[in-house]
Amino acid sequence: MGMPIVAKPWTRETVLALPEDGNRYELLDGELLVTPAPAILHQRAVWALHDLIRPYVKQHRLGMAGLAPTDLDFGSEQLLQPDLFVVPLSGEREPLHQSEMGIPRLIAEVLSPTTARYDRNLKRTRYQRSGVGEYWIVDIDARLIERWQPHDERPEILTERIVWQPDGDPVPLVIELAEYFSEVWGAPQ
Repeated sequence: MGMPIVAKPWTRETVLALPEDGNRYELLDGELLVTPAPAILHQRAVWALHDLIRPYVKQHRLGMAGLAPTDLDFGSEQLLQPDLFVVPLSGEREPLHQSEMGIPRLIAEVLSPTTARYDRNLKRTRYQRSGVGEYWIVDIDARLIERWQPHDERPEILTERIVWQPDGDPVPLVIELAEYFSEVWGAPQ
C-alpha cells in the first residue's frame, strides 16, 4: 500500500526560487497563486489609475506609488504583487528596498477572469487583516470600483467617483470614474 503524497506548503524562499517564465507567482497563506501575464485592457486600467494616483502621492508626500511586479510581504510569509499600491515613506524618503516598505496605505487590483476569486476573497481578507488602509477592486467591465477598508464586512460600490483622503489629508484625491473608464476603454472624452 502506497503512502499518500502530502504537499508541503509553499514558502517565500521556494516561490522566490521559481524560474522566470512570464507568470506571476504570489504566496497567500501557504498557497501558491499563479497567473499569466495580464491582458492589455487590464494593464491600461492599472496604468491609468497609476497616472492619477502617483502625482497626488508625490505632491502630498504620502509615500510611493508602485506597480506589479513588486513583491510585498506584509511582514509575514506572504508574497503578494498587487496591481497598484501606495506604501508610506521610509523616514523622510521613498523606500529603496523591500524591507523598507511598510503596510500599504492603498492597494488596487484590477479584476480579470483568472484573478477575480482571489482578489475578492483571499487577497481581500489578507489585506484587511494586515491593516491596508484601503483596498480597491476595479471592475472594468461593470465600470465600478469596490472600496474596502480594514473593518468592512461589505464593500462600498462606487460608480460616479472615488474620493481618497489618507490620514485626513486636507486635499482629497477625487477620481471621476466616467473619465477614468473612458480612458481605459480608449473612448473619446
